[in-house]
Amino acid sequence: MAVVVVGGHSRNTGKTSVVAGLISHLREKNWTAVKITQFGHGLCSLKGRKCGCAVDEHPYAIFEEKDRSSCKDTSRFLAAGASRSLWMRTKQGRLELAMPDLRGTLESQPFVIIESNSILGFIRPDLYLIVLRFDIRDFKDSAREMVKHCDAAVIVDSGTRHPSWKEVYREMFPRIPAYHVAPPDFVSPELIAFVRSRTG
Repeated sequence: MAVVVVGGHSRNTGKTSVVAGLISHLREKNWTAVKITQFGHGLCSLKGRKCGCAVDEHPYAIFEEKDRSSCKDTSRFLAAGASRSLWMRTKQGRLELAMPDLRGTLESQPFVIIESNSILGFIRPDLYLIVLRFDIRDFKDSAREMVKHCDAAVIVDSGTRHPSWKEVYREMFPRIPAYHVAPPDFVSPELIAFVRSRTG
């Protein structure tokens, strides 16, 4: 099984669009896509406000998406060409409890792409991409901790040439390659070739 993890330094960096773009341009992989959402105290870690992510009965839930036509992120993965799309919702700090079920679900899948930073505390993927937007000043502590593990940066064009978090940026480069992408594709030929070469 080859595993690609796509994380980001903050909310709304374009992680979902990058994942969908890679799925679309590497359809031969028949990806199983996974989106991980953590929640706590009624707030979504992705959106920072009240949402429907919370699971009342258990510390986590894994939902398999079947609808390709909605605007949900998991539907976007199917529409892009994923063979399966899963949404794992877990209480903050309880991801460890969900890992046995997630591993069991994914163990027979040849190519897996996961949208998450926190998953890196539990697996060593074949490839970890961090999605950056220079116009977003926030750089989450969890993302800072994972910078040393990233294999490449995906820089989404935002019209801003320099990041406000220069010290973190210097830690990453020139140690790792950087791939510049832009809407609507959120991928580049060079990024596609890189992911293809690293996943076999």
